[in-house]
Amino acid sequence: MVAKKNIYVNGIDQVPVPLRQIEIVERKGIGHPDSVADGVAETVSEALCAMYKDKVGHVLHHNTDQTEVVAGISAPAFGGGEIIKPVYVLMDGRATTYIEKDGKTESLPVESTALKGVRNYLKKTYPHLDIDSDIILDTKLGMGSDDLTGVYKASNYLSNDTSFGVGFAPFSVTDQLTLKTEEYINGVMKKAIPAAGQDVKVMCSRVGKDITMTVCCAMVDKFVDDAQAYQSIIEEMKGLVVENGNKIIDKYGAGENLKLDLNTGDDYERGVYYLTVTGLSQEMGDDGSVGRGNRCNGLITPFRPMSMEATSGKNPITHVGKIYNVLSTIIAQDVAKKVKADAEIHVRLLSQIGHTISDPLNANIDIINTGVTDSPKLNKWKDEAYEIAADWLDNIDKVSEKIINGKIRTF
Repeated sequence: MVAKKNIYVNGIDQVPVPLRQIEIVERKGIGHPDSVADGVAETVSEALCAMYKDKVGHVLHHNTDQTEVVAGISAPAFGGGEIIKPVYVLMDGRATTYIEKDGKTESLPVESTALKGVRNYLKKTYPHLDIDSDIILDTKLGMGSDDLTGVYKASNYLSNDTSFGVGFAPFSVTDQLTLKTEEYINGVMKKAIPAAGQDVKVMCSRVGKDITMTVCCAMVDKFVDDAQAYQSIIEEMKGLVVENGNKIIDKYGAGENLKLDLNTGDDYERGVYYLTVTGLSQEMGDDGSVGRGNRCNGLITPFRPMSMEATSGKNPITHVGKIYNVLSTIIAQDVAKKVKADAEIHVRLLSQIGHTISDPLNANIDIINTGVTDSPKLNKWKDEAYEIAADWLDNIDKVSEKIINGKIRTF
């Protein structure tokens, strides 16, 4: 039997979002400036975790969730343009820069580790970005304060913030369509349409059974010969995205109708086309910041509960702004598997700075569905939800391990 914890489970008699008339879901793709910032910040954290484990044997305090992407200037053109001014990326935050060992101070290679990790990430993720000339990487990682680094000295890790995490499950067809469309465009579709860049944004609006999907995708100019070729590529991409979208609806939906609008900012009569040199809008006019885009489930969901905390870049050992957002999502997913398919699960975890992260101030789980309070199964669901949450909290180190090993999405 798990130890008694501050876990509260409620049945909420309410229509779940997927069954309501209106739903809006957004995803900023891996090449969106905010996602670039998230990816860089999380890469710095992962690289530091590996370095700390190698040098010291365990992860040390760090928070690198302040990355800023400052747009450059480009001159895209059919057949291939050029970068005029490179993008500037500032990786700032706190990290443990030295340790005391055998009575001596030993410096740790924090900034060089961060730079190496980020360069590898950018090369792997953004194939049309020239790391040597299209981007400037700068690091400003200073030592953390004693009150935050001190929580690492306890045998049972303590929260380094008073904050909360939020998660929900299961995904609706609108959620699935939004997430998997971006993954499709930035995945297998590239083989058919190499002109499609990495900066993709997907916005889905569902009204009843009708889903309008708006996709904005940067096009790589060297793969587009002229205006006619651009228009032809757009039409081909529309066909592929709609075909893939209908497959998603067939798998997760209930007969929804899909309408796609692609690159609606284009104006062929005025010669306005979404062309880029690198496939990234950061090359010209768009800045990015950590935490301004997707939540840790990969989506922006204004009809669901969300935390404003940036998940990417925070340390995976004591920062509940990261751990609780990830954990609340995991708990919601596990609870959703135990209750009826059309119920909606919301999880909120609240911490106190300096208190054990495995023992939150309170953990709230809402089981939401029409008439759920009258269901004879509600007490059973409450008990199961309590057990799931308590078990995960007792094994919260497994969440940290998943994050450190790159097995958890943070944006």
